[in-house]
Amino acid sequence: MVLENSKREDDRLQEVVTLSMLFDFYGELLGDHKKQIFSDYILNDYSLSEIADDTGLSRQGVHDIIKRCTKKLKEYEEKLRLVEKFNSTKQKVNQIKRISEEIKQTKDLSKINIVEQLSDDILNDL
Repeated sequence: MVLENSKREDDRLQEVVTLSMLFDFYGELLGDHKKQIFSDYILNDYSLSEIADDTGLSRQGVHDIIKRCTKKLKEYEEKLRLVEKFNSTKQKVNQIKRISEEIKQTKDLSKINIVEQLSDDILNDL
């Protein structure tokens, strides 16, 4: 039971991180009212009741807006893939950094080809 609750909490946390990132990339595409409600819920960790009290909407109305915003943000990512590209680029830059540190320490220039390939991959993704 404790393990199951922990998994649910981990899943919820991962969902919040994912939605926060989607909001960072695509939040400006939402209307101001929806953007504020979604921001309060995801970024500020307000409850549905708190948001409902602040906006004069029902709790169900707030829930519906959050669901629609979530769906819309995920649709934007499906079409544009900006978060996916960002994460891929970030991973490649971290690899370049790690390999560069190895090259500094070992003076083994044979790994420079890997750095060049990763750099080319990043440039092609842009």
